[in-house]
Amino acid sequence: MDYKKYITIEADKRGGKPCIRGMRITVYDVLEYLASGMSAEEILVDFPQLTADDIRACIAFAANRERELTKISA
Repeated sequence: MDYKKYITIEADKRGGKPCIRGMRITVYDVLEYLASGMSAEEILVDFPQLTADDIRACIAFAANRERELTKISA
């Protein structure tokens, strides 16, 4: 998945945190919901402006960030 189509970073929005498609919902928000036990379907019900691809993009973004951090520490 090319998360770059879904994840945006704007200095003046949410303090420059990675957000979904320019909205004020951050990658961190979605990952926290998933980590707390919410299903993707539950998130989509609570946030109808999101899509399943948005949620997958958040996961892909986090995986890529982890991969990059692993490269730096190696």
